[in-house]
Amino acid sequence: MKLKFSLLVFCFLSLSFNLNAQFVKTHGQLSVQGIQLVDKNNNPIVLRGLSFGWHSMWPRFYNEKAVSWLKKDFSCNVVRAAMGIELGEFSYQKNPQFSKEKIEAVIEGAIKSDIYVIIDWHSHNVNLKEAKAFFAEISKKYGKYPNIIYEVFNEPDYETWWEVKSYAEEVIQEIRQNDPNNIILVGCPHWDQDIDLPASDPIMDYNNIMYTMHFYAATHGKELRDRTDNAIKSGLPVFISESAGMEASGDGPLNIKAWEEYIEWMEARKLSWITWSVSDKDETCSILKKSAKSEGKWKDEDLKESGLKIREYLRKYNRE
Repeated sequence: MKLKFSLLVFCFLSLSFNLNAQFVKTHGQLSVQGIQLVDKNNNPIVLRGLSFGWHSMWPRFYNEKAVSWLKKDFSCNVVRAAMGIELGEFSYQKNPQFSKEKIEAVIEGAIKSDIYVIIDWHSHNVNLKEAKAFFAEISKKYGKYPNIIYEVFNEPDYETWWEVKSYAEEVIQEIRQNDPNNIILVGCPHWDQDIDLPASDPIMDYNNIMYTMHFYAATHGKELRDRTDNAIKSGLPVFISESAGMEASGDGPLNIKAWEEYIEWMEARKLSWITWSVSDKDETCSILKKSAKSEGKWKDEDLKESGLKIREYLRKYNRE
């Protein structure tokens, strides 16, 4: 009897491991039905993971082994590659070839690890010509993979929704020429806070479009959740592509209570969420200390409080 029980436990654990090990193979091509992100079987799916910091400032973490470790140790089923457009010595505007190599290392790592990956145009400004060229090239190269999600404008700051929408429609047109199916994320004004604006005037001519809301729990309270709830009720598909538990500056103490209120809110609505960030800057939101190796295998002492906490949350919620 004990032997039979042990075999059953082994089989159950093996099945659980295999489901986790083959996440994209299990869930396949994503799409949007109404307000909900769904998998290839039209079942609701929630993606949870981490965003790398700006590639232009922390390029050392942009490699396949770091992606593999985020899946293995943090239970990420998605990662976000944040390509810095203007800021930093290695920005896309200063060194596009280096930038593409770093982003593609994370994309390749995600495909190899069988998780999803967000290709994030990490800018606060309209760079239409450059964005169209980049997304045309990257969608032609990787559009055949169901792992891919495009984020065409990270955080518009002072642009109007009309400007953001017009920009997004042109970039989306470039992507859809090569990739008719994969999810595209569109930001909204005021650092992805004014989610009510696309709710009242969404992009109409394309499928599988979602709109991003960003929060930092120690700064953004119930008012932002209520605004997002109203947008969802109006029929807007929402994706939380950047979030964390401290102040919007990325610094200051963690507000665990406020953070968990947000997580419970997202989970109740089956909203996908990404936490910022895999970097080693001297700030609260950077989850790593300077001692952290570039290619993962981080020990507990390499993680800041925010890193330990987000690993705990991801392990809890990303159980298949």
